[in-house]
Amino acid sequence: MNRFYFDHNATTPVSPEVLEALEPVLREVYGNASSIHHYGQAAKQRLEEARRQVAALIRAEPQEIVLLSGGTEADNLAILGTVRNSLRPQRHVITTTIEHPAVLAACAQLEREGAAVTYVRVGSDGVADPEDIRHALRPETVLVSVMHANNELGTVQPIAEIARLAHEAGAVFHSDGVQALGKVPVDLAGLSVDLYSMSGHKIYAPKGVGALYVRQGTALAPILFGGPHERGRRAGTENVAGAVALGRAAEWLKENLDAETARVRALRDRLERGILGRVPTVEVNGGHAPRTPNTTSIRFEGIQGEALVIALDLKGFAVSSGAACSSGAVEPSHVLTAIGLPPDQARATIRFSLGRSNTAEQVDALVEAVAELAAHLRRVSTAHV
Repeated sequence: MNRFYFDHNATTPVSPEVLEALEPVLREVYGNASSIHHYGQAAKQRLEEARRQVAALIRAEPQEIVLLSGGTEADNLAILGTVRNSLRPQRHVITTTIEHPAVLAACAQLEREGAAVTYVRVGSDGVADPEDIRHALRPETVLVSVMHANNELGTVQPIAEIARLAHEAGAVFHSDGVQALGKVPVDLAGLSVDLYSMSGHKIYAPKGVGALYVRQGTALAPILFGGPHERGRRAGTENVAGAVALGRAAEWLKENLDAETARVRALRDRLERGILGRVPTVEVNGGHAPRTPNTTSIRFEGIQGEALVIALDLKGFAVSSGAACSSGAVEPSHVLTAIGLPPDQARATIRFSLGRSNTAEQVDALVEAVAELAAHLRRVSTAHV
């Protein structure tokens, strides 16, 4: 049976060019990048080359790139590092209700440490209103953190305008860019973002490597303690091989992003048209908002999303649902409930996220399978009523 992968927002396979760059580094460049001998300096050179490649993709300076373990650490360093560094007697943070758990959990930790956090709601289209951010600002606001693109809906947030409002209020602006990088152009020279989180395994590099962009002059307290690595921002011996992989993935994107974006958008639109044309009573969540080109979140009325995910997997298609299993209970996605969906509709949602391996033939086969299985599951559901 052929298997086709439509879950690229969860993770991506390591690309051929990244594998090609990674293999000789794992075999030959084993020195510690902090060592002054030949082996250490060889590792240091590869590390700094990777830093330049990542910086070039997002139009930043290499010294503004902190290499670390992934998006979760980047979010934690940005949020905890900024707020803990503040000398204000009262500290206030603004974020949204649709952020990734790495942001929400970091904010919850700050609340335990005595900070105040405002969770701004988004509209039914899955987009935050900058005016709501403006109204939430206080004199003691230290940080505003709003994701660039949502991992479930693909909705792109107006971060340039939100960053401007944050700066006018004297606050630092952070954006979780994990789901935007590699899908939309990211020009940090023109976005006025102070901190921007990135993850390697979302852009065809391995898991366990990522980066945080830190605009020059932005102060951060470290959250890991040890040696003075990464200009004192992140202690620990650098993952040179991971950095090389991240850098090569960034280099490929710089050369191919426009063409790949157009190709994947056409496939995503083909998928949506096919499903909406073949399956009755379905709706695209956030479909009228600006979205990343590879993502669609589709609600199938009267169907349990988990059942459709399992049925599609048995047919050879990997997708994800709008629910998460927690302590044995299937809980609706916090993103989908945040845009106003009741729990049953959130559980009836499937996310399809496309990537480099997908083709028109795969999309057509997926549409056929979804149409067949949706009809079957609705018949079974009706028979048990």
